[in-house]
Amino acid sequence: MLSPLSPLAFLKRSAEVFPGKPAVVHGDRRWTYADLAERVTRLAGALRASGVGPGDRVAYLAPNIPELLVAHFAVPLAGAVLVAINTRLSPEEVRHICDHSRARLLVVDAGLHATVAPLAGRLATVTEIVTVAAPDAAPGPDVGGTDYETFAARGGDTAFPWEPADENAPISVNYTSGTTGRPKGVVYTHRGAYLNALGEIVHSRHTPDSVYLWTLPMFHCNGWCTPWALVAAGGTQVCLRAVDGERIWELVDSEGVTHLNGAPPVLRAIADASRAHRLDRPLVITTAAAPPSPTTMARLEELGARIVHVYGLTETYGPYAVCEPQPGWEGLPAADRARMLARQGVGMLQTDGLRVVDEEMNDVPADGATLGEIVMRGNNVMAGYLDDEAATAHAFRGGWFHSGDLGVRHPDGYVELRDRAKDIIISGGENISTVEVESAIDAHPAVREVAVVAVPDDRWGERPKAFVVPRDGHAPTEAEIIAHVRDRLAHFKAPDRVEFVPELPRTSTGKIQKFQLREKEWAGRERRIQG
Repeated sequence: MLSPLSPLAFLKRSAEVFPGKPAVVHGDRRWTYADLAERVTRLAGALRASGVGPGDRVAYLAPNIPELLVAHFAVPLAGAVLVAINTRLSPEEVRHICDHSRARLLVVDAGLHATVAPLAGRLATVTEIVTVAAPDAAPGPDVGGTDYETFAARGGDTAFPWEPADENAPISVNYTSGTTGRPKGVVYTHRGAYLNALGEIVHSRHTPDSVYLWTLPMFHCNGWCTPWALVAAGGTQVCLRAVDGERIWELVDSEGVTHLNGAPPVLRAIADASRAHRLDRPLVITTAAAPPSPTTMARLEELGARIVHVYGLTETYGPYAVCEPQPGWEGLPAADRARMLARQGVGMLQTDGLRVVDEEMNDVPADGATLGEIVMRGNNVMAGYLDDEAATAHAFRGGWFHSGDLGVRHPDGYVELRDRAKDIIISGGENISTVEVESAIDAHPAVREVAVVAVPDDRWGERPKAFVVPRDGHAPTEAEIIAHVRDRLAHFKAPDRVEFVPELPRTSTGKIQKFQLREKEWAGRERRIQG
């Protein structure tokens, strides 16, 4: 009485139950669930007709367009494995991922031909490049290859089974950011993707009435498994090529958007847009990638949005934990409620939960103060790193996946992230959480963004330094920011220096690249870090 778990089953069901319901919207393009299933089946047939077999990798380099959404079902339906590549990577990084994953086919948006042009003829395993037309970009003559519609026409109406032979077979490979070396390929399974998608439905409150706007990159953890989750729920997915606060509000109003996901920069773009207005219907915003700003969360709540704060990593299919709201939080002052919601919380429904452990794998006291490493395990932890047994074994030492994140457990059982192990500041023997200092600075009304890093200090070893992006029209001073922090935290936690900058370095998924700030400060000196 067992059948393999796979997100493929979601499309099979929704195409039968909601055949005429809107499934995908992108500009003038509007597909029903019957249309989506037909396009998925046709592309799966085209992949097979082009020599893509079970277990082969198919790479995509594309923004949030319907063709990438189709790939989330068509590639596994053909028995292959999807490799969705970060669109902001350099040509050399794209080449490494294609070669490391042994991709047989590369599908690329014409707007990204400049990235692919230097790779034509240099990819070790790619036998064909397929180009998707873009509205404002002509295909580059140096790329060559096949037009997407021509390629898709190779597929017929051949029926494929909507389930894999093995639920533990890979469904996708997602690459880490690679900030400390070559990116690793994180292997997701059909079973893990199926269960994570169900968790997304529960915690983000998706229903057949959901209208989801794609503000989160689909290449990032397969869009936190949301392509599969929305199809399971029978909702509508609105594609968006690029994030822009004004365009987001335009689509929220015109398409009746009820849900979107995004990192803190996306939330800030929404909150600061000139078109921002009080909502006349619920809008659920699920956020992660960094501890969200209590100030931004409070602003969005004022507009009528409901914030769902989740936490996870590429290695955990994206979201693994959720800050589950408790009865009574609604009655708290806005600032206090925002601080409660900024915690990482508890394991999502489909997980084995979070632990915070010391170096001997013992749970730290639930006192909200004792630091430990956050570890996870279960169905929603990766199958391993592709072709890297040593890194996989190290990540799973002690039988749990080691996140590299330092946190505390509060008396109510909720976990709160305090820092990455490499980011914690050890000053004169005292641990200083950069996240805690950043939250204090972020509460200043003249601050738009902030990052805090350790800088060398002859007396204390290292001290905090803040990099601040001021809000438009504001000009805070260094003394003002330091005094603001000292009013809220122990004085030793306040930064000694504040540098005002126009922007902070970020990854494409919204994470601030603190290592860039830190390396500049430590040039010519050695920093010893824990973990």
